[in-house]
Amino acid sequence: MTTDPIPLAQALIRCRSVTPADDGALDLVQRALEPLGFACTRLAYGPDDYRVDNLFARRGSEGPHFCYAGHTDVVPTGDPANWSDDPFSGAVKDGYLHGRGACDMKGGIAAFVAGLTDFLAANPDHKGSISLLITGDEEARSVDGTAKVLEWMQANGQVPDMALVGEPTSRRALGDVIKIGRRGSMNAWATVHGTQGHSAYATDADNPIHRLVAAIAPLIAAPLDNGSAHFPPSTLQVTGFDVGNPATNVIPASASAFLNIRFNDHHSSAQLTDRLHAAFRAAGARYDLRTECSGESFLTEPGPFVHALTRAIGRATGVTPVLDTGGGTSDARFIARYCPVAEFGALGDTLHKVDERTSVAELHRLAGAYRTILEEFLA
Repeated sequence: MTTDPIPLAQALIRCRSVTPADDGALDLVQRALEPLGFACTRLAYGPDDYRVDNLFARRGSEGPHFCYAGHTDVVPTGDPANWSDDPFSGAVKDGYLHGRGACDMKGGIAAFVAGLTDFLAANPDHKGSISLLITGDEEARSVDGTAKVLEWMQANGQVPDMALVGEPTSRRALGDVIKIGRRGSMNAWATVHGTQGHSAYATDADNPIHRLVAAIAPLIAAPLDNGSAHFPPSTLQVTGFDVGNPATNVIPASASAFLNIRFNDHHSSAQLTDRLHAAFRAAGARYDLRTECSGESFLTEPGPFVHALTRAIGRATGVTPVLDTGGGTSDARFIARYCPVAEFGALGDTLHKVDERTSVAELHRLAGAYRTILEEFLA
């Protein structure tokens, strides 16, 4: 490696870019890319009180088109007093880069830019084209970021042939995990209506709590499925229960429950919504049900793209990656609608934590791995 990713990573961390604020983060990325021959387009979406800035940058116009996707927004720090240093200091101490975003994922973006710089220096006449899709709306609503930029890309003939999301996927050693899919995630809010009454005269009332429990019990009594070839079993969790009844001798008029379902490729959110309706109907409930899906499950089947990515990471790190689909959601769920996508990045052991940090040496190795990946596809 000849390009050091640390200065850019430090500069990015010093931007207080808690979603949807940008605080100059995308300007830094753009200024790093333009001297490398990238045409940069800034795309802002969302209402005035939640305006999200995004960056699309591309070098070249031919195929194959390789896209790197990431985000410069970060989650809130919590009380800064709980941190050993200023969360936005970007300090380097004892071989670690410290600050919010060091792990997730400003460090990763800086590593990609460093690896990209070295790749272009060694391969100025590479085949195909390279693009970066960097959003400021991944950690919160995820409405006015990657999903909107992809719509713009499709409308303007910029859809890539393959994409790599730089989320911190590694667990114990750099390169040990590639994510080739993610479970879907949906929430459900259910309210069962009954007839209020005195608990001593229960026959004159209709207890909505009993019907709510009767509807939910079968849903949690057995697993939704036993998993699939690349996914663990789906899970349904009751995350809230609300009656709003301070009296011990009153049967309430309504009762509500809140559910979160993480589901594999055996299901769709529409199918699961039908399953919830069926459970409430079977309990004889008068109810209202609202569901919201933040992302369907997706899978990039192991094939030429995944195999080539695995080879490159193994060559760069000396580690054979495991193909994985665990964890929460990421912006890869949007990209999967357009092209094959996988995720690979740094160790994720401190993401979203107090004293978030990443190893300086690891960021250098990650930059080298990204260079190797580009060589695999475009050299």
